[in-house]
Order: sequence, then structure tokens, then C-alpha cells
Amino acid sequence: MSAEVKRKEPFIRMVKRDSMPLWKSVLIRIAAILISLVVCAFFIYLITHSNPVQVYRSMVDGAVGTGRRTWNTLRDTMILLATALAITPAFKMRFWNIGAEGQILVGGIVTAAVLRYCGESMPTAVLFLTMVAASLAAGMVWGLIPAIFKAKWNTNETLFTLMMNYIAIQLTSFFSIVWEAKKGSGTIGTINQKTQAGWISTKFLPDIFGNFNYSINVIIVIALTIGMFVYLKYTKQGYEISVVGQSENTARYAGINVKKVIMRTMAISGAICGFTGFLLVSGSSHTISTSTAGGRGFTAIIVSWLAKFNPFVMILISFFLVFMGNGATQIASEFQLNESASEVITGIILFFILGSEFFVNYKLVFGGHAKEGK
Repeated sequence: MSAEVKRKEPFIRMVKRDSMPLWKSVLIRIAAILISLVVCAFFIYLITHSNPVQVYRSMVDGAVGTGRRTWNTLRDTMILLATALAITPAFKMRFWNIGAEGQILVGGIVTAAVLRYCGESMPTAVLFLTMVAASLAAGMVWGLIPAIFKAKWNTNETLFTLMMNYIAIQLTSFFSIVWEAKKGSGTIGTINQKTQAGWISTKFLPDIFGNFNYSINVIIVIALTIGMFVYLKYTKQGYEISVVGQSENTARYAGINVKKVIMRTMAISGAICGFTGFLLVSGSSHTISTSTAGGRGFTAIIVSWLAKFNPFVMILISFFLVFMGNGATQIASEFQLNESASEVITGIILFFILGSEFFVNYKLVFGGHAKEGK
């Protein structure tokens, strides 16, 4: 004899989605951005009593209103994109590399050292090769250290890479004092300002791209994006990264050397971060300081995660975040807001973008009673 039992369900349940069509996920993210802009409009009106539409126009002007601003936005986009590409192999492997900031800084330190000591004595081609090799090596070493400890002794990579950021910051502070431009200033100043030796040209192909361009940086990072896509999707190493990320036990069963994959992947991740430090020092700031990385190592985590590790999607997300950041800085200046106000606006937008991922991956089910047969 069977009895029918009624089991009371919670009024609202959270259920993981099996899948969602691409167009629906895109619509959810667009809706999140639009809602965030409405919330920002209320915030703007409350603190400025200005027309939010005018404020948003100012935001667009601040990001792409002039040739210089457009190229600055593209420059910052490429640096953020390069950092996101760097950490993506590690994150896809489920190795939580929170140390991109430090890896960028050590790459920047060695680039600055080569610029200072060899900038005017080496031929240009040799100088650039030396800077690139040094930045790659420095970032690689900085990435390998936590990877070796993880592979050998299963240490916590999140804490390890995070702590190494602080070591890199202190190293940068040390060299800022050793190389300071004026005694007691604690700053290096612009390196090779008169000769511009070792600087990546910012006027490459001016007839095509205009005078205020960072087109070499753009070309390099786009090439890196294509290379990373091919590496992750079509190579044996990319496959091994994916398998290790899904399950280390499965990877071992398939004959994959997990320890080797961890160390190799973090070596690549750190090397690209170090190379990003080279792009920052040689191709942008022409100096090194504790703020050179500028928090990009943490923002890049958002970029990589939102893009689902797709390098081409990272281009759009990186551009959007930089666009909003530069635009928010402009409205802070134009409407007499402090820097914190612009960060609040950017934070609101990021909150909604990240929140939209919940609705992409989960759905809310309004329950009642469910019947169980017995």
C-alpha cells in the first residue's frame, strides 16, 4: 500500500540552471547595466541636483571626448586586458592567482633598472629585447614561487600570492628611494626624459592613428589576446589546464602531471604579468612607483571571471570598465565631486554587473507543496 505524503517547500528556492541560451544571458547583463545606470542617476541627482543625462554626457566626454582621452582609454584598456589574459590560465586551472599586482611590479622594477642603467649605452633593439626578457623572467619567477609551494606542499595559493604583493610593493618602495630623482623625494621621476631611450613610441603610424596614440601597445595586446585564445582552446597544454581545473583526480587518472601543469601555468601567468609591467613602464608611465599596477591585478579578476575565460569577451569588458572609470573621474571633476563619489558610481555599476551573474547561473523558484509517492 502506498501513501501520498505532502512535503512543504520553501516559498522561494534557488535552483542552479542547467544552461541558458546566449541571447538570454546577454540580455540579463545588458539589463543589469541599464538598471545600474538608473540607480547611479538617482545617486547623482541626490548629491549634485544635476540632470543625470548631462552627467552621463560628461562621462562619455571624459572617456572618449578628445583624441588624447580616447587613446588614454584604449591604453588603459590594453593594460587591464593584458593583466586579465595573464591570470586567466591560472584561474581556469582553479589556481587563485591574487598576485598579479606584485608580478606586474617586479616586471616594472627590472624594466626601470634596464632603462636607468642601460638606456643610453645599448642599441635600441638590444635594449628592448633586454627589457622584455628581464620583465618576463622577473614575472615568471614571482609566479613560480607560490606555484612550487602549492605543488610540493599544497600551500594556500590565495594567501601566498596575496602576501607576495606586499613584498613586491616594499621592493618598489626600496628602489624608489635608491633611484629617487631628488634626495628625500621618494620618487624616481621620468626615466630618460631627455633622450626617451627605451620608450615605446606613442606616435606609431601617426598618419593612420593620430598623434596621441598607443597603437604599438594595442597591437601587442591584441596579438596576445589571439595567442591566449589559441593556447587555451587548441593546444595540449590548454586542454591540460582545463582538465586540472575541473578535477585534479580526473587529471591524474588521465595521466596528466598535475604538479608540472601548476608550475608551468603559473610561470606563464607570472611572465605575462611581468611583461605587462614592461608595457606600463616603457610604454606608458616611463617610471616605477608603488601605484604603477594601480589595482589592475584585482580588477582583472572581475574581467576574467565575467568573460568566462574567453579572451575576446575580455576586450569588451575591459573597455567597459575603463570607460566607466575614466568617465567617472571626469564627472567628479566637472561637477565638483571628490574622487570617492566617482568610485561609488563605478562600484554601483560593478555591483549590478556581478549580481547579474547570479541570474545567469541560478533561477528563483516560487514553491508550494510537492508530492512524494511512497
